[in-house]
Amino acid sequence: MKIINPATEEQIGEIKEDSRESLTRKLELLRSAQPAWQKVPVLERARVMTRFAELLKENIEQLAGVLTSEMGKPLQQSRNEVNGAITRMKWLTDHAHQYLSDEIMNTGQGMEERIVYESLGVICNISAWNYPYLVGVNVFVPALLAGNAVMYKPSEYTTLTGLQIEKFLKLAGIPENVFQVAAGAKEVGQLLLDLPFDGYFFTGSYKTGKYIYEKVAPKMVPCQCELGGKDPVYITDDISDIKSVAAATADGAFYNNGQSCCSVERIYVHESVYDEYSREFVKEVKSWKIGAPGEDGVYIGPLSRKEQPAFLEKQVTDAVKKGATLLTGGNIISRKGYYFEPTVLTGVNHNMEVMKEETFGPVVGIMKVKNDAEAIQLMQDSEYGLTASVYGADQSRAEKILQQINAGTGYWNCCDRVSAALPWSGRMHSGFGTTLSHAGLRAFTKPKSYYLKS
Repeated sequence: MKIINPATEEQIGEIKEDSRESLTRKLELLRSAQPAWQKVPVLERARVMTRFAELLKENIEQLAGVLTSEMGKPLQQSRNEVNGAITRMKWLTDHAHQYLSDEIMNTGQGMEERIVYESLGVICNISAWNYPYLVGVNVFVPALLAGNAVMYKPSEYTTLTGLQIEKFLKLAGIPENVFQVAAGAKEVGQLLLDLPFDGYFFTGSYKTGKYIYEKVAPKMVPCQCELGGKDPVYITDDISDIKSVAAATADGAFYNNGQSCCSVERIYVHESVYDEYSREFVKEVKSWKIGAPGEDGVYIGPLSRKEQPAFLEKQVTDAVKKGATLLTGGNIISRKGYYFEPTVLTGVNHNMEVMKEETFGPVVGIMKVKNDAEAIQLMQDSEYGLTASVYGADQSRAEKILQQINAGTGYWNCCDRVSAALPWSGRMHSGFGTTLSHAGLRAFTKPKSYYLKS
């Protein structure tokens, strides 16, 4: 498998893909090592994961450089991702003992009622390329903390990063056969679905997640799918600083080149502030530096996948053909690499693909609304349900709106953020299951009830 730098289209590496035989052998190794790892006390497992976080911090420049070279995000954004993963891991390691230890629920009359959180066993983590550290630690860190062994399949677009993760986990003290990497593209993912894992945890597109869910359903094992989004933002009429709101929501839409399941993809703006907001939004977008991801100050680098610029061009063409106004961008950039101009469309509606289908790139539509009721109706008009945001002065008004949106996360005066303390979950085509928080730690366990009569 060839590793291509999306900024230059040059080959930077070559990886031998796993076969059915090598994957079966790795699974056998994981099976043999998992029982001993499960017996290691939770606090000791947490100490190993803390050391892993320390190693990431010590080697951040090397790790960020590898990530940028194969995925294309600007170097500073790669550093930010590694640091974000370290922060996320601290919460998980700090709280692992609290939420994974046995719980005595009742005592009295000679009867003790206890919950024990047992490991699932050997889990399969099929991960994503857009945030390999952040979406990775959502799964393999709590899985390891809970005493599981992990077969980790990084995306073919971030395999080098996946191998770095394996290297530093083992340097931190994870036993050799408790964590294994499955290297390869779609075919390797298919092989993993045929093997007898004790749980499957996938991050990626709705189409692939649906296929995985249907494929593994007969096994009757846990299957969680963190899928895509078409995340809406509503800008109310009482925002006090239009310029700062425009800048914040532009960043929410275009950070990481819009390649995020929780990126802002639909913007609804009250008609009284629509014109000024749109002007400030475009002004912010035009201020960004586009270029090679290793250059200082670059905000927009290349897209990760070769086919994505043509897909974005198709969405823009569809919108303009149906009456949208192109305020900036809209074109594939003529240079080496997979570059697309950051693009802002107004005059959009829900007959356009850009307002209905996941974009996953630096393109966003801004739509004028008359009132809260219209905004709510449009925000609800989606098959996705990951996040939704409201910007405005009135918290109670914002919460009332968010309560009516079928999404796993609601934001007031912020967007595109994830805290390890809160559950991360999608609804409808955005998936199901939970990572992060106490619920995300326990997602990698099988609770067993004990009735102990003296």
